[in-house]
Amino acid sequence: MNHVVGTLIIGLLGALLAAGVVLAWRHFHPAEGDDEEGGDDAAEYLSMMIALLYALLLGLALVSVWELRGEAGTHTSTEAGALHQITVLAEGMPAPQKQRIEVLAERYATHVVQDEWPELDEKRPLGAPGWALLRQLRAVSAAPPDATPAQEVTSLELLGQLSTLDEARRGREAVAEDTLSPLLWAGLAVGAVLSFCIVFFFGVGRGWSHLVMVMGMVGLTVFLGLLIHYLATPFGEVMGVQPDPFTRYFPQAATAGS
Repeated sequence: MNHVVGTLIIGLLGALLAAGVVLAWRHFHPAEGDDEEGGDDAAEYLSMMIALLYALLLGLALVSVWELRGEAGTHTSTEAGALHQITVLAEGMPAPQKQRIEVLAERYATHVVQDEWPELDEKRPLGAPGWALLRQLRAVSAAPPDATPAQEVTSLELLGQLSTLDEARRGREAVAEDTLSPLLWAGLAVGAVLSFCIVFFFGVGRGWSHLVMVMGMVGLTVFLGLLIHYLATPFGEVMGVQPDPFTRYFPQAATAGS
């Protein structure tokens, strides 16, 4: 927050400095009557520059949050796919061990869908129960003392999938806690206000076409702001990633406990 305030103060000081330079120029170079048209041209150019810079800022914010959501989807799909592969590989282990692996995998998927997903929406770190289930899965996936060579190979593959799952889980947690920079939010807010105020600086006509253009500009700006807000919560309910990969491989996870 201190960085945001500092950046806003620096921006305000820069704007005040620019205003001081303009006032000093006007004082030492008084404008003549025929300079009014040139002043209008300069104001139009400046307004176009402000609009261009604001469009670039909007584009940067959209790209940032879209990449954030993409990473969330990738981590979720990788984690669910690794968990599914663990249950497939478990077919090559002894029957009691296979059953324990399948039970733990189902419990893990249910915990992710039922308990962890609401926490991701609120950008809270993942709790200890999920990590405990992962440790249990790793322990039960070890090759038994009387394992055959094929079972030992299967156990190594299981541990490899568990490593993939662990990495994807950590990535999902990191993305959930990440968000759009407060500096970008401040820039978006200031740019929106400037874009709206420019309309009044140049005088709004009384025609219906001007009214429709102003309404369209404001409506589109608000829409883009909401879009960025929803995408900045990669696991949110509106446009966030849902636990569909888990429920696709483990359908019982969506209904357990309900």
